[in-house]
Amino acid sequence: MSEIILPDVSDRPAPIRIEDLVDPVLPSEIAEMMEQTAPMADQIELSPEAILAAATAQTGLSDFGPDEFRAPLEVLCHSLDAEADHSPMGRVSGFSQLTAFAANRLRIEQYIKDHPDALDVPIKRPIVIAGLPRTGTTHLHNLISADPALRSLPWWEAMEPVPPPEEAGTVEGRIERAKNGLVIHNTAMPHYARMHEMTWDHVHEEIHLLGIDFSTMLFDCLAVLPTWRAYYKEHDQTPHYQYLKRILKVLTHQRPPRERWVLKSPQHLEQIAPLMNVFGDATVVFTHRDPVSITASFATMICYSARMSATHPVDVSGIGQWWAQLIQDMLQSCTDDRDLVPPEQSIDVLFHEFMADDVAMVERIYKLADQPFTAEVKSAMDTYMADHPRGKHGRVIYDLADFGMTAKERRQALSFYTDRFAVELEH
Repeated sequence: MSEIILPDVSDRPAPIRIEDLVDPVLPSEIAEMMEQTAPMADQIELSPEAILAAATAQTGLSDFGPDEFRAPLEVLCHSLDAEADHSPMGRVSGFSQLTAFAANRLRIEQYIKDHPDALDVPIKRPIVIAGLPRTGTTHLHNLISADPALRSLPWWEAMEPVPPPEEAGTVEGRIERAKNGLVIHNTAMPHYARMHEMTWDHVHEEIHLLGIDFSTMLFDCLAVLPTWRAYYKEHDQTPHYQYLKRILKVLTHQRPPRERWVLKSPQHLEQIAPLMNVFGDATVVFTHRDPVSITASFATMICYSARMSATHPVDVSGIGQWWAQLIQDMLQSCTDDRDLVPPEQSIDVLFHEFMADDVAMVERIYKLADQPFTAEVKSAMDTYMADHPRGKHGRVIYDLADFGMTAKERRQALSFYTDRFAVELEH
């Protein structure tokens, strides 16, 4: 085991408890911006026709490629329109996000028309991290992505996989737009970085790429959408993972030569069969942590984000309990389907073991994945950790009572998972 060097935490901000989850106190410029969106929201039609038309007007393109996306988009629009407890800002943001996905799809399909050889690019043996938020997935993803031999997805590229025609072959415009978007995000939610730092170049999960085919658990984050959730769970996601692979081919073709990807998303926990149907040679890393801790922290993060989209006061209890059930469902799926990934292609990473020696755990993963762990790789990871000390923004104090839940009840409900994977309990 390598030496564990504890960072200097003397200059870290003190822990905080977010006290305004129910009645958010927003910066004046954000409150004013939200007020200005109200007249726009009244004009928005949340329908596939309106979204696709807006994307066509934005890009000048009309070929959306394979049609598998149309049925889930129809259900999603209905669910957002009928079930989301959205503020005017939430309605405007939802329409804008779906339009952006449709515009990205148009540009991807046009790129394939212009470069048909992109579909010949192999996507071989990806390293896929499957774990709930707060289980160390972000840290692990970033460590592995520091390896110069591997391909990962930066935030700016997730937002715009293919640039507009006037920016073909460049990245600067997309980077600048990603930076500008995060200014609003960080102004509206100054404590978000304590839970999950967002920067223009941070390594992002592929959930936004899955959104381009309009079938992903990302949409669960927009609002409580029972109709959408039921539809998503009832339908085989294999076609949408196939479209994800199509996008990865385009991205690799645009920025070669690295062909081996490192991917990450909590969605994969409940989509193990589709994942393996499409990426059958993947090495899958399952991360595990006490799900009671995860529930408290992730519910807090979702409810904190809801101040930008939900009506005020925010239904913190309803959102928190909805996500507690989603987390339970994902862990049940993982428990049921974990063995669909062969032992020689998978590893279970316990949070406390990973935190004890993170680089040693990466070495284990590399050995399983047959990925060279060279001195250059270790140096890149050491540099990343020096430049990105964990917890540098301070931490948030989480409490299940904020959501009308108790640790005892959650512990009993989730014992099937903690027993199956021998997870170390934190409470």
